[in-house]
Amino acid sequence: MKASQFVFAAIFIATSAPAIDTMPKDKSKVHQMMPRAVSAPIEGEFPSLAEATGWLNSQALTPAQLRGKVVLVDFWTYTCINWRRSLPYVRAWAEKYKDKGLVVIGVHSPEFPFEKNVDNVRRAAKEMRVDYPIAIDSDHAIWRAFKNEYWPALYFVDAQGHIRHHQFGEGEYEQSEKIIQQLLAEAGIRGIGHELVSVDARDFEAAADWGSLKSPENYLGDERTENFASPGGAVLDTRRVYAVPARLKLNHWALSGDWTVQKGATVLNKANGRIAYRFHARDLHLVMGPAARGTSVRFRVLIDGRPAGAAHGIDVDDQGNGTVTEQRLYQLIRQPKPIADRQFEIEFLDSGVEAFAFTFG
Repeated sequence: MKASQFVFAAIFIATSAPAIDTMPKDKSKVHQMMPRAVSAPIEGEFPSLAEATGWLNSQALTPAQLRGKVVLVDFWTYTCINWRRSLPYVRAWAEKYKDKGLVVIGVHSPEFPFEKNVDNVRRAAKEMRVDYPIAIDSDHAIWRAFKNEYWPALYFVDAQGHIRHHQFGEGEYEQSEKIIQQLLAEAGIRGIGHELVSVDARDFEAAADWGSLKSPENYLGDERTENFASPGGAVLDTRRVYAVPARLKLNHWALSGDWTVQKGATVLNKANGRIAYRFHARDLHLVMGPAARGTSVRFRVLIDGRPAGAAHGIDVDDQGNGTVTEQRLYQLIRQPKPIADRQFEIEFLDSGVEAFAFTFG
């Protein structure tokens, strides 16, 4: 997903800065990313991967086993839109340099509780074509060993096991690939060349429309939400009937119908509940899923009171219809220009949906 609310402020002021997401406890830290010359001083040593809770696409790997290889460590979580938009480059590097001595390791460090479910990660990795080794970091032990704070985060490790570079957030792809080429050359690999990958990023993976992006990520659980506008406010862990006010300000949201607002999510108790959100962005995504595994929830999306039409996302048809079947990120709106303030509404035709966070692009 995502740009945290605080980091989004830096992105909004200078949209060339990469988007980035942080763990909740780090939201007070603002890191503005500026272009850097290609240089790779030693930043530290490759930490242990021993505390991974499991591995996908590989047997367990260790820094000792990887000595002599250049390693790219990519911290991700599968609902993060910022990571999804960086994935085409990481995937392309893994393919281009796999026979040249590069090993890419994805460290899956979850944000939401359901992302700790290995079956969910396995499904997501298959759908997203993440074929390189994945360390399952459900307890954030590897995250802490790297002293990491962000999704996505790339760490570049040389053949001697030294961390030589890092990249936090989206962007700087040209510089990142040049670092890979430099570290491979230092390892004695010949014939690398200086050509850079070209990607055809589509759907979730398409770069954000930074020039029109005026809506930051927002969570729907009581702990981290902002700008909740239903009259009377939210009542934590209490079943309540909410209403949408006559008018919403930009980046404000509201509920209609019978909902329970929990600490980390908002849960629909009765069919025909709605979420309304006033936003300004090309893309609108919602992290959500059925509250009961194996069930599904039908929904209908409106934009400015009408079916989504040409503005529908990949998880919605042109009449605005869709179905929640899995716990994941759903793309609900991708609107054509001109981009303006719009009123988004999603009505759930069945009960039992859990909604976690909105992200934009």
